[in-house]
Amino acid sequence: MEPALAQWLAQQRIAIDREAARAAGALDPASAEAEALRRFRSFALLSLARGSASPSLEGLRVSVRRTSRAVDAWVDAACALAGPDVEKVRTPLAALRAQFVAALSAGAHARQSAARATPSARRAVSAAIDRVADVFLAADADSGAIVDANPAACALLGLSRPELLARDLDALAAPADLAAWRQLLDAVAEGGEPQRARAALRDAGGAASPLDVRVTRYVARGRTLALLLGRPASL
Repeated sequence: MEPALAQWLAQQRIAIDREAARAAGALDPASAEAEALRRFRSFALLSLARGSASPSLEGLRVSVRRTSRAVDAWVDAACALAGPDVEKVRTPLAALRAQFVAALSAGAHARQSAARATPSARRAVSAAIDRVADVFLAADADSGAIVDANPAACALLGLSRPELLARDLDALAAPADLAAWRQLLDAVAEGGEPQRARAALRDAGGAASPLDVRVTRYVARGRTLALLLGRPASL
């Protein structure tokens, strides 16, 4: 137990919130991510005060990527205010952050698995997409999880379809283009117009393949998908 740290975090909550908003931008108080951050704060304080606690995620459906960034910003803000005691703050909060995000991810994967188990939800688009030469991927706009892929995508990335469905877009993105892929998903999740970009994916061996990509939004039964159609970028 670390009750002293729990007490300090509670006393500094407003200052930490302000620093996090300054560094990473303020969250809409009514957003799901803001609610998730409030639950992380409560989970962290209880864990530190009592020695253990479980994240309360009931009814929470959020973007794991965006929530992770919000939690990271809050942890970084707390560390920035800790001064010479930064490691005494960073180490326990990093462990709690990992536990919270793992619980969020597990919940998201459970929902995705349930959706895949429904025959009518098995494919995001017609099987005709398998016959096109362009790379096609369908990704959950919130979590980035890959939910569909055509043979051209499998060939480009050197992965089987089951292997692709076990990954998310962050894992496939070339590191230099990770921010670009995240921006595309965020734009789709927020209901924007079709997006175009040049960004690279990396294959099973780590080699990057730049693509000219068009991303469109597809909504079915309340679930938002990003449909990515790409072809090798021309020089």
